[in-house]
Amino acid sequence: MMAGIVLAAPAAWPALPDSTLCRYALGLQAVLLVACVTVPWQRLGPLVPLAIPVLGLVAIGLLRDGSSAGLPDPGILSVLPVVWISASRLSAPASLWLSFTVPLLAAAPWLLADRAAPLAARIAEALLVPLMMAAVCLAMRFARARLRHEQWRIKSKEAELEVLLADSRERERLLNTILDTVDVGIVAVDADGRRLLTNSWQTQLEESAVAAPGSPAPVPAAAQAAARPASESGAEEVPAEEGRLVLTGQDRNTPLPLERRPIRRALGGESFADYLVCFGEGPASRVVSTGARPLKDDADDFRGAVVVFNEVTGLVDALAAKDEVVSTVSHEFRTPLTSIIGNLDLVLADTEGLDSPVVRRVEVAQRNAERLLALVSDLLMSASAALHVHPRRTDLAGLVEASLGSAQAQAQASRVSLAMDVRGPLWAHVDPLRISQALDNLVSNAIKYSPDGGSVRVSATTGDGLVRLHVEDTGMGMTAADASRVFTRFFRSPAVRDGSIPGAGLGLSITKAIVERHGGSISCRTRPGHGSTFTLELPADGPPAAF
Repeated sequence: MMAGIVLAAPAAWPALPDSTLCRYALGLQAVLLVACVTVPWQRLGPLVPLAIPVLGLVAIGLLRDGSSAGLPDPGILSVLPVVWISASRLSAPASLWLSFTVPLLAAAPWLLADRAAPLAARIAEALLVPLMMAAVCLAMRFARARLRHEQWRIKSKEAELEVLLADSRERERLLNTILDTVDVGIVAVDADGRRLLTNSWQTQLEESAVAAPGSPAPVPAAAQAAARPASESGAEEVPAEEGRLVLTGQDRNTPLPLERRPIRRALGGESFADYLVCFGEGPASRVVSTGARPLKDDADDFRGAVVVFNEVTGLVDALAAKDEVVSTVSHEFRTPLTSIIGNLDLVLADTEGLDSPVVRRVEVAQRNAERLLALVSDLLMSASAALHVHPRRTDLAGLVEASLGSAQAQAQASRVSLAMDVRGPLWAHVDPLRISQALDNLVSNAIKYSPDGGSVRVSATTGDGLVRLHVEDTGMGMTAADASRVFTRFFRSPAVRDGSIPGAGLGLSITKAIVERHGGSISCRTRPGHGSTFTLELPADGPPAAF
């Protein structure tokens, strides 16, 4: 600013360079400029550099006294040294005192010496610039305090964010370690099908099921065409290798359509568990049990899904081997048993010459051989992977009546009364042979598990396109834990074993398989000591899915 005044003085204020005080002011400013450049102020302490703005205020006071007519009041230049003082480490009271006192002392003697102006005007003129500088200093101190507070708050937030970031990174490392340690595959996708997370186990599983480059895609063209709208919307299971990932059904040979793939089902909003698929094809394929759960936001809107893949190849192979052993052994049993029963029938057909005790022993042998043959037949059926049904329009009332008639002798021997509450005709789309077998199993069980007598009642209801058959008994019943496992093969409750009730635990599992092959379901409602009610739900009309 001083340099600007010096350069403009010859043209604007010719008398200014002739003023002694003005020359002193300019000389003092020049000395201060040189001192700022040459003196190592950082070595002299934090408050020593304040001499520069204080002397700058003195120079401005000298310039005010020595200014010529027409020159604006240079006192306004005091704002620059005051800003320096306010921004220093000096305390607030000291900064205010310097900002007010130095401009006052620098200008007061010459202003008060001007006797031409009234005293009040001279005092006001002397105080105006110091008061302005004190106000500027006060504003600067407030602004500096505010700035320091904001800086402290920002640093606090940064420290909090750094802690949160470190915690987040630690949690991410922990999550990645857990995901890469567990022996299950995990895939998380958003609502558009983009993968958010895939652990290393799942990556290895998919790599083992990727077809060689140049090989034909495993998914039929029809299935791809049917699933194309979903793909166009961005919902792709494996965006980069959709056509090369080989997924097959449980037979390990039939390619799995896109719409039946686990991730595609999860993107459709389905929630499922124990859905078996095979990665790869042929004997080298890996059987995987999959499950999915949707991801939803606070508004309960669909935001994606998490799909879990658990390899069960060993378990499936073990079950298949067990079924094969059971089937082979049962076949081996069946041939000699058939021969034994045939020969016993021949003996009983001609009992002349045989004593009554001998005949009774032969009859006992025949009954037990027939019982053993029935058990072998159940084992063969339970081990069979393909239970074929041939549904047609059938009157269930006739099947119930026939089943109760066949069980009449067993019921009389056990002192159990049979009742039927099924109005005919009751039409359903079922295989009469298989449903008769299921009814026989349920009625026989109801009688068998009513060892102290009681009643068995078969009733029916309809609705929602289904026919419901209820087989109700007043027998021993089961606990909730036993009821949850009652359809498991070879399961027999402790109460049944303790009561020495004969059986192999196969009848209900076979019944469940028959009903599910019809597209229906079976459930059990029971209480210990209060009997059980088994309910079959079967399609009333229309062909079920092909089996």
